[in-house]
Amino acid sequence: MQHRYLGNSGFKVSEIIYGNWLTHASQVADEQAISTVKAALEGGVTTFDTADVYANQAAETVLGNALKGQRREGLEILTKVYWPVAAKGPNDTGLSRKHIMESINGSLKRLQTDYVDLYQAHRFDYETPLEETMQAFGDLVRMGKVLYVGVSEWNAQQIREGQKLAKELGFKLISNQPQYSMLWRVIEQEVVPTSEELGLSQIVWSPMAQGVLTGKYLPGQPAPAGSRAADPDLSGIIEKFMSDETLTKVQGLKPLADELGITMAQFAIAWVLQNKNVAAAIVGASKPEQITSNLEASGVVIPAEIMAKVDQVLGDVIERDPSKTKSPEGRLC
Repeated sequence: MQHRYLGNSGFKVSEIIYGNWLTHASQVADEQAISTVKAALEGGVTTFDTADVYANQAAETVLGNALKGQRREGLEILTKVYWPVAAKGPNDTGLSRKHIMESINGSLKRLQTDYVDLYQAHRFDYETPLEETMQAFGDLVRMGKVLYVGVSEWNAQQIREGQKLAKELGFKLISNQPQYSMLWRVIEQEVVPTSEELGLSQIVWSPMAQGVLTGKYLPGQPAPAGSRAADPDLSGIIEKFMSDETLTKVQGLKPLADELGITMAQFAIAWVLQNKNVAAAIVGASKPEQITSNLEASGVVIPAEIMAKVDQVLGDVIERDPSKTKSPEGRLC
């Protein structure tokens, strides 16, 4: 497992991060979740990403239990704040000082740690003054509850404004966590250049496009039983990748993966890691063997000619519109 610096800092993360968005405390039983985390650790993963909103706080609890007994200094634990949680009352959401301060205390308790390595604003909050949000994050850094601060799905202008305020307050933003894959490239035109200028790295989620880039979904055929696209509660997040045109073109990537001697899943993960502004790719798993296989993408170098062939194969099904990096106008949407 290779490690990379996160932003313009001395902080390193494993280039493949284990994330528990849709698995822990929801799709996967706790015992299986713990065994999958152990497989990630055995594979060299040191960085773990979660959020208070995952399974309405329960995913943090599962991760805390799974990491119990590990040397804390040898781990990098990442979590986030923004979405409605707990009883979802008027102050149980957003990036107000009240919600940030209460949320970090809850996250630390559930994760069974005194601090998190990276605390991330899970979306931009249009309803709270940015100065209030940045002041709260700065105070958490000074308290030692948070070592570094990042954001998630902020657009270029929001990152610029946030970084300016952060530096004025004596800290800095070092990362952004956007969706990014062969099919979803909306950060390339504006977010990545701005991040490079301001000293942030990307920690990308859904590098396999919700599983579409594994090749398991075939055009004209129903989604496999037990898959994300077959689950009515989850199918909405994958729908944008499920047209027959997209699925047909994804099948055209298999010869490229075969040429590299890797699986399509490994190819998808390795592809995002070729971007020099990407520090890490977040990968989830419901079984130990899944994470073990996916970790083999670490260190894979894809030749320039194959990178170019990816663009030729996928063509106009690639989404590049930078306006699709956005946060909800209302926090409770």
